[in-house]
Amino acid sequence: MKKLTIKMSYTGDKIEGQGVGAATKEQINLIKERCQDEFDVLVNKSGKHDILHVHTIDPVSFFRMMTTKAKIVMHVHFLPETLEGSIKLPKFMMGLFHKYFLYMYRKADYIVVVNPIFIDPLVGYNIKRENIKYIPNFVSEEVFYQTDEEQRVGTRREFNVPEDKFVVLGVGQVQTRKGVLDFVEVAKRMPDLFFVWAGGFSFGAITDGYKELKAVVENPPANVIFTDIVPRTKMNDIYNMADVLFMPSFNELFPMAILEACSSKRPLLLRNLELYEDILFNEYYLAPDVDGFVAELKKLSEDKDYYTKGVAQSDVITQYYSRNNIKKEWVSFYTDVYQSK
Repeated sequence: MKKLTIKMSYTGDKIEGQGVGAATKEQINLIKERCQDEFDVLVNKSGKHDILHVHTIDPVSFFRMMTTKAKIVMHVHFLPETLEGSIKLPKFMMGLFHKYFLYMYRKADYIVVVNPIFIDPLVGYNIKRENIKYIPNFVSEEVFYQTDEEQRVGTRREFNVPEDKFVVLGVGQVQTRKGVLDFVEVAKRMPDLFFVWAGGFSFGAITDGYKELKAVVENPPANVIFTDIVPRTKMNDIYNMADVLFMPSFNELFPMAILEACSSKRPLLLRNLELYEDILFNEYYLAPDVDGFVAELKKLSEDKDYYTKGVAQSDVITQYYSRNNIKKEWVSFYTDVYQSK
């Protein structure tokens, strides 16, 4: 078969601090750097192409979808229901936005989802099941890895984090659905631990719960700091500065922070969400509420064997979501798309 040309349509850099942007860059770099024998890649450039891969729902991508003669692949990172708790818009505007991106989803020849739990809802939006493909996110082990103790201590000093404390890390945009208020409540109940939230208000004042969250960010408990948006190039140091990744989100997609923390050999403590069950293989600690989170963090900070088991769990996740495994899936998928009628 001939060498295929994949055109990537992507404008995700306009909003900082989004996991979607990080996932997209990883995918594009994988195809460009690891699949050179199979594909040529155009990123936001004009030129003849066999497949148009749309990563973002911006107007430019919409125009490209309307004008291309190539097969269209649409990467779905969210559904209408997953926007709840992220942004707050007037009801009529939210309705129009839903119709807009669902139109783009239906216009695509094939849909790629980052979590299999999205498949049934998409079928409910009149998208054919046979046209939906699950391919997970992944991270580069060259970007996210375990650093030495000197680097770890240096990062703590840089962010004014006590060197002798057990550090609990939360990562993501400051939004209601991310469970930020529960994160802070847990911190209040555990004054001997130190809590860091790496992230900020990527959507500004239209963030759901903005006023309440902003008040907390500006006046946190003594053992909590909010870093604001951290450049991706600095995030490996942030993970290594911490002892555990704590994600109390009420609603998620496929958080890049989880894969990044695992690659940095950090245990996971997550809310007991259904969407994690099929993608993380129960290789993480979980709890349903603040009381449960406090109990788990107490064990992680005091029981060395329990902590070591958490590191081993993260290693299992890292091995499964290696770049080589995911590369094979993309090569097979693009080939099938091109050859389909």
